[in-house]
Amino acid sequence: MAAVPGAAPGAAPTGRTDARRNREIVLSTAMRMFAEEGLEVSLGRIAQRAGVGAGTVYRHFPGKEILIEAVLAEQLEGFVAAADRWEAQAAPGDALFEFLLEVIEKSAGGQHVCDFLTADQGWPRAILAAAAQRFRDALARLLRDAKHAGAIRADVRAEDLSALAAGGIALRSAHRDPARATRLVRLLLGGLRPSPVTKPGPSRDSSSPPGNETTAPRHCVECGARLRAGVTGRPPRYCGPTCRQRAHRRRLAA
Repeated sequence: MAAVPGAAPGAAPTGRTDARRNREIVLSTAMRMFAEEGLEVSLGRIAQRAGVGAGTVYRHFPGKEILIEAVLAEQLEGFVAAADRWEAQAAPGDALFEFLLEVIEKSAGGQHVCDFLTADQGWPRAILAAAAQRFRDALARLLRDAKHAGAIRADVRAEDLSALAAGGIALRSAHRDPARATRLVRLLLGGLRPSPVTKPGPSRDSSSPPGNETTAPRHCVECGARLRAGVTGRPPRYCGPTCRQRAHRRRLAA
């Protein structure tokens, strides 16, 4: 096959490069318009906003359902890449929490698509199912690493994280103040961290006088006999009057 004049060796054909770029433009435009206006927006309007012909959109996505599937699969693949990025640059616990926060933040506003998928019993289709599996694998990997590092509760499962992310997305979408919504989402995710281990307090010896367990003597300071715990009043220091008088006389002599 003759080389295209002026083309660099090994370069992809110009037509293929343009088609790939047009597809990416249509996908990103559709993602924004679905979030802003819902799924009722037509393919023609998406083509207009994307700055391409309607034929270009229909050539890549012959129907609305195919475009929605592609949009969701593209978003999931982006999350998989985000999981890899957080895994490489952060400690295991931080990687998991920052990943979940990114998923929630970037998914807020996509309720229309979620409603569509819930109503259509034929989903997920092949492309979306494959992307969803890669997402689940990435989430499970981050969860496993966080558990090994002791950064997350041991009883948390991957499906718990998916449910929590869905709740965070709903919270983020419903709140009017994005900053406060993000703060609430962080509080929500904070519940996944293990409870701090508290140091046990000093054990209470049943033979110690009540009310002053840490400082009261357990033996007579004069003769060393074991003291009996008093019920009320000041903790005893002597076993009886004899030792008390003996200690008193010694203090006077000193």
